[in-house]
Amino acid sequence: MAKQYDFTEGNIFKQLLIFSAPIILTNLLQISYQFIDSLWVGNLIGANALGAVALSGTVVFTVLSFVIGLNNAALTILSQQKGRGSEAGLRRYLNAFVVLLSIMSVALGLAGFFLSEWILRLLGTPEAMLPMAASYLKINFIGILFLFGYNFIGTVLRSVGDSKTPLYFVLTAVVLNAILDPIFIAGFGWGIEGAAYATIFSQGVAFASGAIYTVRRKLVPFSKPYVPARREVLAILRLGIPAGLQMSVISAGVMAIMSVVASFGPAVVAGYGAAQRLDSIIMLPAQALGTAVNSMAGQNIGAGKWDRVHRITFYGFIYSSVIMLLFALVIVLFASYGIRLFIQEPEAVQFGSEYLKIIAFLYPFLGINFILNGAVRAAGAMFQVLILNVISFWILRYPITYLFADMFGEKGIAYGIGASFVMSSVLAFLYYKYGKWQRTEMFGE
Repeated sequence: MAKQYDFTEGNIFKQLLIFSAPIILTNLLQISYQFIDSLWVGNLIGANALGAVALSGTVVFTVLSFVIGLNNAALTILSQQKGRGSEAGLRRYLNAFVVLLSIMSVALGLAGFFLSEWILRLLGTPEAMLPMAASYLKINFIGILFLFGYNFIGTVLRSVGDSKTPLYFVLTAVVLNAILDPIFIAGFGWGIEGAAYATIFSQGVAFASGAIYTVRRKLVPFSKPYVPARREVLAILRLGIPAGLQMSVISAGVMAIMSVVASFGPAVVAGYGAAQRLDSIIMLPAQALGTAVNSMAGQNIGAGKWDRVHRITFYGFIYSSVIMLLFALVIVLFASYGIRLFIQEPEAVQFGSEYLKIIAFLYPFLGINFILNGAVRAAGAMFQVLILNVISFWILRYPITYLFADMFGEKGIAYGIGASFVMSSVLAFLYYKYGKWQRTEMFGE
């Protein structure tokens, strides 16, 4: 059984390193999930099917973003209860989350199943891809409970200081999906529907095995579901809604930036797309450290140990900055090789490489945002983080990128995004230093 850490005492520097490493690996596996699906679908069915998966994947990603936001709220509430040493409180809020997420996943699954085709038409899905995309998306909505479930179990375990066990559940899902994809797609002749069934079956196995293992080993105090108290529901909704909206704001901001990129033509779009795939890997350590800071700081806020909260944030800042600077050096040296892993067209490779080289040494500033937002979220200041994200994407990143792209051409995309990283980190620091996030009262007790 993986070790559970009490973060209210002990060596912070060591704890942060050990706790964040499995989260980095888990996030990497999550990214590989969609990659494996696309690989098999593209090779076994064809380009139209690959496009259908990509379009449906946009919808699934939006749902997953909201799930991640809700899990951030769960991480904050449960880690504070753990820090308080309140097993009864941990049990009550676990039950409340289980009940609310179960209702939400069923409702969302039914709505998504019946509205799949309408959603895809709204996205402008070509008629040739629509039947395949709709089938793939409907099946994914049928299994949305599994997506909610195994992500939530991972969050619960991290809140009590265990980041290793969730890694095994995600690994199970990824490996099983990689094995079942070709069997269901080609072996059984199910086509794109086979890819969707492989996904929900794999997630279902990961969810079931995770739930059984967690309950049998008594890793957390689960109980038979019952109607939660009004106070618990309100606390969850007060944090969960703005936390879910945070991720939606980010997703919408990313799409807005794409509209600027698309104005420069196919080569720039392809180069930027390849760079973004590398971006998603480069950001993993900072994202994982932000999650680790959220959990560790949450326990200490629950215990009233604010000196440790600030030390955790400081060490997270140091770790993130060092790692992101090392990544920046690698990017500057090997940018073109990384871009060529995805595309070969010279113009696209040139743009993607230049973009990465311009923005490389500004990644640490984005890392600062992950760390500081993690600390602020740990106090329950979800609405404040939502406002910071709105400012970051819609008042800074999108307008500045649009302006710089107009002034400097395609290089202005990197200039604008990089400048927004710096400004957002300054804004996050000012709020961390002078904001009233430490006065947040979550439980009304």
